[in-house]
Amino acid sequence: MRVIVCGAGQVGSTIARHLAGERIDVTVIDNSPEQARRADESYDVRGMVGHASHPEVLERAGARDADMLIAVTRSDEVNMVACQVAYSLFGVKRRIARVRHAGYLEPIWRGLYADNQLPIDVIISPEVEVARGIARRLRTPGAFDMVPLAGGRVQLLGIHCTEATCPVAGMRFRDLPDRLPDCGFVAVAILREGRAFVPRGEDQVRCGDDVYVVTEPAAVDRVMAAFGHAERIARRVLLVGGGNVGLHLAQMLATEAPQVMLKLIEHGRERADYVARELGAGAVVLHGDALDAEVLEEANVAAAETVVAVTNDDETNIFASLLAKRAGCGRVVTLVNKASYQPMLPWMGIDTVVSPSAITISSILRHVRHRAVAAVYTLREDFGEVIEAEAQKGSPLVAAPLRSVGMPAGMLVGALVRAGEVIIPNGETLVQPGDRVIAVVSYNALHAAEEMIAGEPSAPAASPA
Repeated sequence: MRVIVCGAGQVGSTIARHLAGERIDVTVIDNSPEQARRADESYDVRGMVGHASHPEVLERAGARDADMLIAVTRSDEVNMVACQVAYSLFGVKRRIARVRHAGYLEPIWRGLYADNQLPIDVIISPEVEVARGIARRLRTPGAFDMVPLAGGRVQLLGIHCTEATCPVAGMRFRDLPDRLPDCGFVAVAILREGRAFVPRGEDQVRCGDDVYVVTEPAAVDRVMAAFGHAERIARRVLLVGGGNVGLHLAQMLATEAPQVMLKLIEHGRERADYVARELGAGAVVLHGDALDAEVLEEANVAAAETVVAVTNDDETNIFASLLAKRAGCGRVVTLVNKASYQPMLPWMGIDTVVSPSAITISSILRHVRHRAVAAVYTLREDFGEVIEAEAQKGSPLVAAPLRSVGMPAGMLVGALVRAGEVIIPNGETLVQPGDRVIAVVSYNALHAAEEMIAGEPSAPAASPA
């Protein structure tokens, strides 16, 4: 398989690194000689300098033989034209573009992306994806992460194990099903002291761990209580930042949770006026600096149950979150782009960190995986993913009970969906062909895991999502 990645920024270079690690032939194009050189020297990819939408550049990148083009430059227009050129001149089969501007995403313009117009198979909108991710977290307040899988029949929860409230601290993971028989979950990954790993049965839950579990929606409250969480859904929410993420999130909350009393702080006067017009009676919009004590007092930050900081500046988001906690706010959700900041934030008292690049990477990778893989969620860019895949007839996974199939180290099955019913598995569970398999897989085990599920060497998805 050959893939061209347009754009060698954080998202493009990370995508290229993942694909190269799976023995895919990758070429990365960037206008910046430094970025292209870094990609060429850092990963097993070919980095080249050029304008990603120019035909001669795409031809030099090997577009005539490419199976897929992923356009994630900083320009929506370059991304869209690159897809057009790749399709019209070189017949590239699959084309994925990152598109940020809200005007391009209106439902009434969806016909623009048909094959006879702008032929883009998959459009990734980071701002919309981030807003959806935050809205999901607000619906499960005790969790720092929540992702629906298998059409909503299964949920992936990220749970903090705090010293004061975690009843399962000190228990071995193999003992959790017996000690908590009414919960029905599988712990699939642990983040501990900056390190992520798939737990073994003899490992113990420790205070300070972040635990990812897979469970059914009906069991979420019981699972959260087992880990010492009984937080209520916030009714008073303060948003910091009225950019695309803040506006999308405010509109989602106004539609999906009209009981929420919503306030929003926006630094720019014109943008604040625009957001106020867009939201109407759905929110109170304040113009001002969220780092100004008087503005926070006017917003009554002390009474807010959750503050969500989603400006375009990491430092503003971090300090606004810290000021909100200091003022008495119970929970903060903080958008942070710089990966180097993220390990420090839990120590600072920030409850939930949202990474736009991780969300974008997850959205793109799900369209690159083996045709049997339906969904992908990146847990950490240096660790692995949660995958949702269909077990194939004749694959090793269906040959014996889970305890005996010889899964690679770094793979753990968290749930099965069979004929619409959810099965929380144990070692004796036998996977059947056609089952939807929810599993966590570390990157060093990904290729082996795909072959175990599919029963043949991996190949990319062929139909548009």
